[in-house]
Amino acid sequence: MKKELEDIIRKEYQERFPKKEFIPGESAVPVSGKVFDEQEMILMTEAVLEGWWTEGHMTNEFEQKLAEYIGVKFCSTVNSGSSANLTAFTALTSHLLGERRIKPGDEVITVAAGFPTTINPIIQNGCVPVFLDVELETLSIDVSQLEQALSEKTKAVMIAHTLGNPFDLGAIKDFCEKHKLWFVEDNCDGLGSRYDGKRTGSFGHISTVSFYPAHHITTAEGGAVFTDNVVLNKIIRSVRDWGRDCWCPTGKDNTCGVRFNWQLGKLPKGYDHKYTYSHLGYNLKMTEIQAACGLAQLEKLEGFVEKRKKNYTLLREKLGKFEKFLLFTDPIAKADPSWFGFLITVKDGAPFTRGELLEYLNGRKIATRLLFAGNITRQPYFTNSGIRYRQIGELKNSDKVMMDTFWIGLHPGITGEMIDWVADSFEDYFGKL
Repeated sequence: MKKELEDIIRKEYQERFPKKEFIPGESAVPVSGKVFDEQEMILMTEAVLEGWWTEGHMTNEFEQKLAEYIGVKFCSTVNSGSSANLTAFTALTSHLLGERRIKPGDEVITVAAGFPTTINPIIQNGCVPVFLDVELETLSIDVSQLEQALSEKTKAVMIAHTLGNPFDLGAIKDFCEKHKLWFVEDNCDGLGSRYDGKRTGSFGHISTVSFYPAHHITTAEGGAVFTDNVVLNKIIRSVRDWGRDCWCPTGKDNTCGVRFNWQLGKLPKGYDHKYTYSHLGYNLKMTEIQAACGLAQLEKLEGFVEKRKKNYTLLREKLGKFEKFLLFTDPIAKADPSWFGFLITVKDGAPFTRGELLEYLNGRKIATRLLFAGNITRQPYFTNSGIRYRQIGELKNSDKVMMDTFWIGLHPGITGEMIDWVADSFEDYFGKL
């Protein structure tokens, strides 16, 4: 019966998702998108038929393989990359960390040109983001501003790899070690990237990834939190699992062997350890069905990474002739990016605006996106709510990003034909100037 079911799923996949011919000007060139086959559907169906559905053996296997891939000891899956960032930062506020515990009013160094949910956990925990500018050549943190950003209240650095392009991890690690700061490495856009031979996500005290359909692999929605630290892993699991003190896996009881012999807080002795809460937490767990999808996606990850790199190289070669008007993002020394998108910034003095170029590209079915929030301090939720923050300098490059930067797709679903069409479209646009 299992074989028959798999055959049915394969047939359904082929009928529902046939390969489509690319027709220039009529077919879309998307910025992102999931790439999958019948294997994801087979494994997800298997998870459904097992009837467990919340985290189980597939989730455990997915976590183990993810940790091994990144090169760390511990991985905890969650329901989104945003939840991963919330869990990661909230873990650093735990009482178990003693004097190193992050408290309300403490400052956290980050960048202004980023995604909101890299920054929001800082604010949600009552802390103050300190915004640094980015370098235009890399669109990553300007590490020359780190010492200027430091104050007696600084407790952590939390930043993301911009569209998969690793920032200067050597400088950040040295800075954090010198000043005894926590380092949260947002790797949501960079799964598969390397710095100095090591995978990104293995440098921070805690790191995160996202499995949203736009990202390197997908579980529909989903994410994960990584660490090498035993204590941090315990806290991460607690924050993710309602804040409970108990460490029993889902569906298990009395792992500690003394479930009814604990005495914590002001609870009576013997209060059920499964219902004892040591942190302010949430239920942010991934489902078994999502993990099943993730397991199939992991088998494809290295191929996805290589296709992203190949597409970046092709776009860089074909669009390089327009450097008179456009600034492209290249990796720094020691960095080997698993690119999330192809970044472009319109140079000052160009005889066209970003808006005009984007309108033209979208008219030719070439999708575009801005670099997330631009200068986030200018977003309505900042200007309308009185959020406390500090900034270093005028954030001129972040403003430039806000006004003139965008990106186009290079994900594994982008074909050579699509890249040729993109190149031809740029050629046509600049030929008319």
